[in-house]
Amino acid sequence: MEEERRLRFDNPPYGTVVETLYQHAYTVHPYQHMTIGSMHDLDHAKLEDVRDFYDTYYAPNNATLVIVGDMDPQETEAMIRKYFGSLARGTRLPANHIPQEPPQTAKRVVKLQLNVALPAFIEGYHMPADGTPDAYPLRLASYILSEGESSRIYRRLVYDKQIALEAESSGNFTEDPNLFFVFAVLNQGHAPAEGEAEVEAELTRLKTQMVGDAELQKAKNQTLRDFILSRQTVQTRGEELGYAAVILKDANLVNTELARFLAVTPADIQRVAQKFFTAENMTLVEVYPKNAEGEKQAGGQTAGGQ
Repeated sequence: MEEERRLRFDNPPYGTVVETLYQHAYTVHPYQHMTIGSMHDLDHAKLEDVRDFYDTYYAPNNATLVIVGDMDPQETEAMIRKYFGSLARGTRLPANHIPQEPPQTAKRVVKLQLNVALPAFIEGYHMPADGTPDAYPLRLASYILSEGESSRIYRRLVYDKQIALEAESSGNFTEDPNLFFVFAVLNQGHAPAEGEAEVEAELTRLKTQMVGDAELQKAKNQTLRDFILSRQTVQTRGEELGYAAVILKDANLVNTELARFLAVTPADIQRVAQKFFTAENMTLVEVYPKNAEGEKQAGGQTAGGQ
């Protein structure tokens, strides 16, 4: 696990930036912590901790069995009872109360100095859980803002203004409310504030101007593409069915959820942009390179409301 953390977080140039964002965007919800844990967590994990976790969560009464394929329902049920029916229920019950993150009421800013060549920034906006009504226009908004090189944020920062090497935005749609974030690595000579201003201009445009029919249809076509690709094999169909049953709490959505995306209107996009893309709902992490002598170009890591 320590090697995996080094590979995915500690060694990549901006690998800890998302982790820093979540540490400051959340105050009480477990999303504040990356699933992989910190090096301190991994160094101090005990064998009994691993056993306790396994006994709590890897138990039949905490599992959902998904079966996909051409089978006879009665024969399949008989096989399930034969091979799984004797498994005992777990004796430890998973925690059923997860603290709800309170609404964020002021902008939070964090400044980092890292051993990177170029400045960068990431900003995260709190958004609702997957499967909720606002999640569908927000997902389409993420396509409009940053799906491919013709999307709004990428085109503005990389092509038109030429201040960023890369730029992307995405919603992290999960079982509990998560973050919609924008990330950009800037070109030499450009400060995070420049990129932030250009992103704000695009978000303001989304809040004040209706998305055109052609642009919205393009986002819906991209959604349709993802639906098709995610259901091409028996395994991926099973994964989608399990996600609908466990996370979205409705297995039937595997067949009907696409209609929710296709029903989104330009007014829906504008409404969710106005609702969630606000300064008081944002956590911002600015990344500054160290100079050649190893001195920091900005002050130490700071965080606070503005």
